Amino acid sequence: MSVLQPYEGGTDGSVYLAADRKSTCWGLLPNAASRPVLTVAPGTALCLDTVSHEGILPDQGADPAAFFAAAGIPAGRVLRDAAELAATARPFDPARRGPHVVTGPVAVAGARPGDVLEVEVLRLRRRTAYGVISNRHGRGALPGEYPAPPPGHPDGAPVPTVSLVAHVDDDGLGRLPVGDGRAVRFPLAPFLGIMGVAAATERPVHSVPPGPHGGNLDIRLLTEGARLFLPVQVPDALFYAGDPHFSQGDGEVALTAFEAPLRATVRLVLHSDPATRRLAARLAGPYAETAGHHLVTGLDTDLDEAVRKATRAALGYLAERCALPAPVALAYLSAAVDVRISQVVDDVKGVHICLPKADLAPLLTGPSGPGAGTIPA
Repeated sequence: MSVLQPYEGGTDGSVYLAADRKSTCWGLLPNAASRPVLTVAPGTALCLDTVSHEGILPDQGADPAAFFAAAGIPAGRVLRDAAELAATARPFDPARRGPHVVTGPVAVAGARPGDVLEVEVLRLRRRTAYGVISNRHGRGALPGEYPAPPPGHPDGAPVPTVSLVAHVDDDGLGRLPVGDGRAVRFPLAPFLGIMGVAAATERPVHSVPPGPHGGNLDIRLLTEGARLFLPVQVPDALFYAGDPHFSQGDGEVALTAFEAPLRATVRLVLHSDPATRRLAARLAGPYAETAGHHLVTGLDTDLDEAVRKATRAALGYLAERCALPAPVALAYLSAAVDVRISQVVDDVKGVHICLPKADLAPLLTGPSGPGAGTIPA
């Protein structure tokens, strides 16, 4: 496939935003004091480039041309915006800022706190045919076990990052070399790990933990056609996106999944009706919709508490949209609904509950009327 360099390869939507130094944030997410790089009207289809942090971080040499050359990728297939950002790399302090690059923020004119910003994912195009899966000491589902220290490694010294370059074959499958001539091949499902709005604070917002603002949700179901609903925290919402993935397994146990750059087209729709504001206030966090399910989220540093929060959110959703009493809703969740782990590696763990549309359609109430086929957003 051809490389989608900035301003090349065609764009969708009515507005295009490149991922250059002026339109990105690295390590910190937008907050209430951030200035937008662009202002759009509600309903705008926005095309934006995203850059993966993998391959440009200081612990990988801050030189993507050299990093990817070691995996046999020629310099001409390295993204110019990735190289430009890498040139600005500084020592990475995980306690102060995260690794992620996000594009934005984009102001949505007229958005008010308490409204809901709907992000409809219209199209996701791979910008390269390669990406990176990394495991860093002290992070992931097995901290202290992986990556394993090399022979003779000093006790207590940081273990070097293990970064594996994965590829996309001509048939559209991912390929991860084993190192002995074999490869593991797997299907792709691109999505943006980070979509969010500015948090209602002027303090720095670390890019790793997700929250009521959205951010690093890492929900792999947010592929093309999905809709994410973000409770607006500050005037004009200040939307941003990043952490692009070609694929991810639930849990993201190594620390990162198949991290690789995407050109994303999203439609930004603003909802300010009383029913939506009431639902958002009750859920107190992001929710989403796919072709077959409605998703609610639970976020907490403790995975058990994240499950409890997601379950309470599901009860609230079923009460607001289906008028189900809590005992009946809880029984239904236990009998028929999946609780899934989004990720366990981002300090704040993520859980999402998948509510089947087919089950709920006959029960719906609200602006679309009883029996509507889609839960009103």
